[in-house]
Amino acid sequence: MTRKKITSANDAATLPALYVIASLIASLPGGAFAADMPYPQPVPNDAVTDPITDYFLHWFDRAEEAQASQPHWMTPITTVTPRLEQEYRYDQFQQFLQNGAEINNYFGGKGLELIPTTTNEILINVPAFEQRLREGSKVEPATGFADGNFVTIKQRLLSANEENGNYILTAFLGFQAPTGITAFTNRPAWIVTPTIAGGIGWGDFDIQGTIGYTLPTDERNHVGTSLLSSLTVQYHLLDYFWPEFAFNDTQWTSGERADRNQLFVSPGIMFGRFQIYNRVKFNFGIAYQVAVVPDHHITDPLTPMYNHAWILSMRMTF
Repeated sequence: MTRKKITSANDAATLPALYVIASLIASLPGGAFAADMPYPQPVPNDAVTDPITDYFLHWFDRAEEAQASQPHWMTPITTVTPRLEQEYRYDQFQQFLQNGAEINNYFGGKGLELIPTTTNEILINVPAFEQRLREGSKVEPATGFADGNFVTIKQRLLSANEENGNYILTAFLGFQAPTGITAFTNRPAWIVTPTIAGGIGWGDFDIQGTIGYTLPTDERNHVGTSLLSSLTVQYHLLDYFWPEFAFNDTQWTSGERADRNQLFVSPGIMFGRFQIYNRVKFNFGIAYQVAVVPDHHITDPLTPMYNHAWILSMRMTF
């Protein structure tokens, strides 16, 4: 098959006309060159801008922002830190009571700690599981859960990291429910505990403390109110060592123990923060707690105070 050659001026004149016709066709909707038309824009994904989804997508960003604006001390063993922390914590006590009994306390009323905003923390605690042994005392053995400090809410009021002042001030509000077995409960009283906590540091040395007041909703003549205070002095040694010395005091202001007092001192040490994976780190520590102002006048054999204890604390931060 042979290609036709342009043999005349008329044939040559038809070429510009063909180009004009082709251009007109391409300019029509759906024409041969419609590919030059603008592409339709994709519909925005509503899920990306959904407030709830966005809140959880940026959870760790808020936690990092909250922790960057506060001191980076280690959480003490027997003093609730004023810092906002995000971790799972497990504590265990071996307590020796004044009447000769022994109590093994598992979980220590600790649990999951979360930072939902840049100035708040919520603690969702596991009730302590306790095992009371007779060990020569007249108290009957008992095993079961104690009352649950299920929720504590922290509101940070002031804070500055090490470069900007190295201090913090925080308010707590804790709630204890009468869910324990008969041997370990204040039933039927709920207990609300407002607390103020603070801390200040100088280089590798810091002091953290709390003061709170227990307010039972019922049975005040029996359970009573009490003033709780704690103070921990702490030093950061090398990379992973945090030796500490703590004071914990309870002053009963009403109830069966009114006007009585007990003060504990607790030398201890925390180790950490050990990198596990990305944000996940592991800390652990041990302390020995002993009463230096024991309450020898408690007559209720079912609720004696302990006079010394070993404490183990483990935390997984994230």
